Amino acid sequence: MTTRQTKILEIVTEHNRIEVAKLAQLLHVSQVTTRKDLDQLEQKGLIKREHGYAVLCSNDDINNRLAYHYDLKRRIAQAAASLVRDGETVMIESGSCCALLADELCTHKRDVTIVTNSAFIAGYVRRLPTAKIILLGGDYQNESQVMVGPVARQCAQNFFVNKLFIGADGFRKENGFTGNDLLRAETVRDMAGQADQVIVLTESSKFSRQGVVTLLPTKQVSIVQTDDAIPLETEVFLMNQGVDVRKVPGEE
Repeated sequence: MTTRQTKILEIVTEHNRIEVAKLAQLLHVSQVTTRKDLDQLEQKGLIKREHGYAVLCSNDDINNRLAYHYDLKRRIAQAAASLVRDGETVMIESGSCCALLADELCTHKRDVTIVTNSAFIAGYVRRLPTAKIILLGGDYQNESQVMVGPVARQCAQNFFVNKLFIGADGFRKENGFTGNDLLRAETVRDMAGQADQVIVLTESSKFSRQGVVTLLPTKQVSIVQTDDAIPLETEVFLMNQGVDVRKVPGEE
């Protein structure tokens, strides 16, 4: 994906639906060039074209979220990968930063086994010869490509690991980390019960948002791996709650 296409995806994500003419104006390129970029993004399933408009695909589509702020998420994933030892078994829940973490582990670590409820992650790293994936069963959510429900809970209970890596959709001081799907939140809590440490991977922008359901209370999180744009007040709050806040550069 080119830098301009990444910028297009960020603009469309911000607006959800935007005229091609306005998009070209914001990018300072011709509409012909913009349409070519949009065609390529549509082929990848990241946006849709509708009567002179570019429209964001579902917010729950992980391909879409993966491409948004890709470079920043890659830095977060690389930092998180340093927490994993060769030969370790870890749990990784769904999410764009988590998918990139799985890629880092399968590329740069040796003999790491990943237990996940994410069919997307299993597919994302399948091309890597060192990938060792255990995919939990359960009810399949099509857009987010995750397994949830009582079967996923039963499968997770077969494993005990030191580290669980999760994403988050938002944060509230009163409730902790939040998500946008009840069944996925329940599965996160089920997986957290099988891990010594829970590590949250998320961009700093998520700390200004609020999901609709509680994912995990702050006291159950050991480490937050984010970027240096996290609000100072939130960082201090997390540290006072015993959370180790680790930051990567927001821009390079």
